[in-house]
Amino acid sequence: MRDSTPPPVSVLRREITLRHAVALYVSSVLGSGVLVLPGLAAQIAGPSSLLAWLVLSLASYPFAYTFASLSSRSPQSGGVYGFARESFGLPMATVSGWLFILWYVTGAPAVTMIAASYLAYAFPLGKAAVYAVASLLLLIAFAVNYRGIVFSNRIQLSIVVAIISLLVLAVVLSLGSVRLRNFTPLFPHGLLPVGTAAALIFWSFLGYENVSNVAEEFRNPERDFRRSVVLSVFLIGGLYFAVAFVTVGTLAYEAGGSVAPFAAIFSNVLGSFGGAGTAILAVVIIFGTENAYTAGMSRVVYAIAGDGGLPRALHRVDPRSGVPRRSLVMLTAMSVGMLALYYALDVNLETALLIPSGAAILVYVIGSAAGIRLLRGSILPWLSLAVSLVALPFVGGYVAAAIVTGIAGYRYGRRRVSAGALTD
Repeated sequence: MRDSTPPPVSVLRREITLRHAVALYVSSVLGSGVLVLPGLAAQIAGPSSLLAWLVLSLASYPFAYTFASLSSRSPQSGGVYGFARESFGLPMATVSGWLFILWYVTGAPAVTMIAASYLAYAFPLGKAAVYAVASLLLLIAFAVNYRGIVFSNRIQLSIVVAIISLLVLAVVLSLGSVRLRNFTPLFPHGLLPVGTAAALIFWSFLGYENVSNVAEEFRNPERDFRRSVVLSVFLIGGLYFAVAFVTVGTLAYEAGGSVAPFAAIFSNVLGSFGGAGTAILAVVIIFGTENAYTAGMSRVVYAIAGDGGLPRALHRVDPRSGVPRRSLVMLTAMSVGMLALYYALDVNLETALLIPSGAAILVYVIGSAAGIRLLRGSILPWLSLAVSLVALPFVGGYVAAAIVTGIAGYRYGRRRVSAGALTD
């Protein structure tokens, strides 16, 4: 017999304005990636990594504008999940939703490990202390989001100011140490590493979809989505390339290993205080990313549960805070558990980033395909789909976890549809 109980009324609050949207975009996209990936990409491909940064900076616009256009036409929680449900039905929507969860649960511990690694670069921290810092950041993000979207927005605005100030200062102070000879040979390891570097750099431009997850909470989505995404794409792309340029030009990626090239840049210009100062600010930056994604992904879980793709108990909004608190609890518990698994298995940073990258790229494939169906006549979803498909093979075997998750989600979604049909 069909459950006739009506779903709970959503009380998500419409509190996001243009400046909050830009802050969410910047902190979602320009966070952990800028701290570590310029160094990792340069180690893999040398100076030719700059080509990957340039191409993906340009390619990020189709992604960003596609998701912004979809959200402005139909502002709802869940972002890509909702677009996939409208375009392809519940089974494919469940796939995207479960991939989102895999992305967050494996990726959130990875980015907090980056923050802790920056601290370890400047201060004497052992492995246990590094992982303790990472888990603490996960819990603080949970606490901030538990308070509500208004409190979270205020935190994001402050963090974005810190992020932009830090990056501009790093670039300006490093220009005097840039040497043209450090850009040759352009392809020291051949062409293939450029593709591998691009797959890693793809992680840096993930985040444009995250703002769509909170579309239901925009005050004026029709106006502010497109305005905020144009401002954000130019700001983020320019800062990313500038940091990558000085990372290569100063050979900072050869100092301090692959984890903390940004701290090495500051150490070159500020001496012993550079590493410590950057480490502290890195924690703030990564917290901003974690905070933004915790907000967005909790809304995805809320939306999935509303359609039965997860337990219905997760489709609840606290009336006082306007937050899906049960979703927050689930995501945080799973993320802390994954961080413990990383610790036990001694997972390296590259692996910890490539696993969620596989899930994220598949989410982008689904979102782009939905854009093709829903934004008829626009070439941008086609471009974003092409970039996603090109990047996917370079993730390698790490995409297997995402594929398995997607298959499981599809089968579960089909069962939900079949169960619904049988009760009619």
